[in-house]
Amino acid sequence: MIFIKIKKTLDAPPSKITEILLNHKQLGRFFNAKFKLIAAANNGELKGGKGAIRQVEMANTAFNEQIISANQSHICYQIIGNKPVANHQGDIYLSANTSLESFKTNLSYYIQCKAPWWLPNILLKHVITKDITQALNKLEHYLLAGDV
Repeated sequence: MIFIKIKKTLDAPPSKITEILLNHKQLGRFFNAKFKLIAAANNGELKGGKGAIRQVEMANTAFNEQIISANQSHICYQIIGNKPVANHQGDIYLSANTSLESFKTNLSYYIQCKAPWWLPNILLKHVITKDITQALNKLEHYLLAGDV
C-alpha cells in the first residue's frame, strides 16, 4: 500500500477551495487530466459533493471517481474499481488559517492506493506526488491571480 501526504497553504477561505475542487468539469485547469461529470451529487448535498461521479481521462486511460463525502473541511473520493490502481482513496482536509493580512486555508491532501503488481510502489508514489503537487501549485497561482 502507498501512502502520500502533501500540504499547502492557499490564499482563500476553505469554502472557496471546496467550491473549486468540487467543480469537476473545471478540474482540468489544475490537474493533467480531463474530467467529465457523469452523475450529480445526491439531493441535499453540496454541488459536486457526496454521490457525484466523475470520469477522469489521463495517460491513455479512463476511470471513474466517486465523491464519498464533502463539506467545507473535508473532501473524500475513491476510484470505482481497481484500475488504474486498487484501493485508491483521496482525502483533502481544509482548515481556516486567519492572519492579519488575509484569509488562508491549510490544505492537507492524503492519498492511499495499491500499485499494480508490475509497477514499483516508489515510482507510482513519485508520479502521484508530482502530479498533485503540480496541481496544487496551479491552484495557488489561480487564486493569487484573482481569477476566482
